[in-house]
Amino acid sequence: MPSRFAGALAALCLAAAGTTAVLAAGPAAAAPACSVAYRVNQWQTGYTADLTVTNGATALSSWALTWHYPGGQTVTSAWNATVRQSGTAVTAESMPYNAALPAGGAVSFGLQGTGSGADPTDFALNGVACGDPAPPVTTTATTPITLPTTTTSAPPPAGCADAALCDDFEQQTGGTPGGRWTVGAANCQGTGTVTVDASVAHSGSRSVKVTGQGGYCNHAFLGTSVSGTGVLYGRFWVRHTTALPAGHVTFLAMRDSTDGKDLRAGGQNRALQWNRESDDATLPAQSPAGVAQSVPLPTGAWSCFEFRLDGAGGQLRTWLGSAEVPGLVVDGVPTADVDQQWLARSWHPAVTDLRLGWESYAGDADTLWFDDVAVGASRIGC
Repeated sequence: MPSRFAGALAALCLAAAGTTAVLAAGPAAAAPACSVAYRVNQWQTGYTADLTVTNGATALSSWALTWHYPGGQTVTSAWNATVRQSGTAVTAESMPYNAALPAGGAVSFGLQGTGSGADPTDFALNGVACGDPAPPVTTTATTPITLPTTTTSAPPPAGCADAALCDDFEQQTGGTPGGRWTVGAANCQGTGTVTVDASVAHSGSRSVKVTGQGGYCNHAFLGTSVSGTGVLYGRFWVRHTTALPAGHVTFLAMRDSTDGKDLRAGGQNRALQWNRESDDATLPAQSPAGVAQSVPLPTGAWSCFEFRLDGAGGQLRTWLGSAEVPGLVVDGVPTADVDQQWLARSWHPAVTDLRLGWESYAGDADTLWFDDVAVGASRIGC
C-alpha cells in the first residue's frame, strides 16, 4: 500500500530482509545535531527505504535532509517528503503538515527506488552533518502520541472530540487529495487511483474515492504521518461496492517502525481481518472457527471502522459500527483461533503513518470511499 508515500507495503517481491543503519555521533557531553534511522528492503532490481530523522537541540520550522548514495540507487517516488536527486546527491524536504520539527522530535518518511548499493552514511539536516555535535537538548518532554495539526482553514469538523487529526475532506479543492495527505504506493503503482469525490460523502459534500484494481502492482493509497508508542485511537467511515473476497486484501495500513513492516487491516475469507506483514500473522486465525468470530464489511453503505492500538501494552481492539468485533482483539492472553498466532512473538508496535486505500494480492478489485477520518489519544466514536 501501502503511501507517505504510506508507507511501503507487501513484501511479495522482496528478495532480502530489511537492514537498519542508525547514524549518530558526537562527543558524549553534547547531543548530536541529528540522528537518522535508515531501514531498507532490497530486492534484485529495486528497494524501499523508511527514514526516521530525530532532531537535536534546535527546533526547526522546516527541514531538509541530504545524503549521497554510494551505489547506483535512483529514487523514483516518495511519501511524507518531497525527494529530489541529482547524480548521487539526494535531498528530502518537509511537507506542509510535517515541517515543524521540535527539539528532540522525530519525523518519518519513505521512498522507493531502483538499483542497489551500500546504505548512505553522510546524512545532514538543514546543512548540519548528523555526526556533528550540537548543544545539549535542554528538554526531554515527550507525549505518547504526536500528530500533525490539521491543515484545514476552517474549524475542525464536528464529532471529533479532542482528536489531533480530524479531516472530513471539505477543504479539498483539487481532484487529488493534498495538504496533510500524500497519494501513492510504495512498491509499484498501476491503474489504481485516489481522487476527491464531490458526489458521494458521509458528511458534507466531499469524500475520497479509491478505485482499487486487482493485482499487486495496482496499490492505491492516501496517507499522513502519525507517530508514537502510546495508545492510539483511529476512526474513519468507509463505503465500498464489492464484498470482501476470499483472497487477502487491505484497506488500512500503518508502518510499524519496530520491524519496518506494515500493520494492515482488510479482509480474507470474506471477513474483516488484521494482518502483520513482517510474519504474515492474521487476526483472527484463518480457520473456520476464527473467521466466524469476525464480520463482513457491508457494501453500498457507510460503515464506521474504529481501532485502539496500545503499543506499549501490545494490545489491539476493533469496532465496526460501534460494536466490538471479538475476532479482532489482541488482549495479551492467547486465545485459540483469535490471537494465539499473533502472540507467538512479542509485539509492541510504534506506528509512523496512517494510509487508507486498497491493495490486493490477487485479482480482486473494489471501489471505496473514505470520509470523516480522525486519530487521537482517546476514543473518538462514531
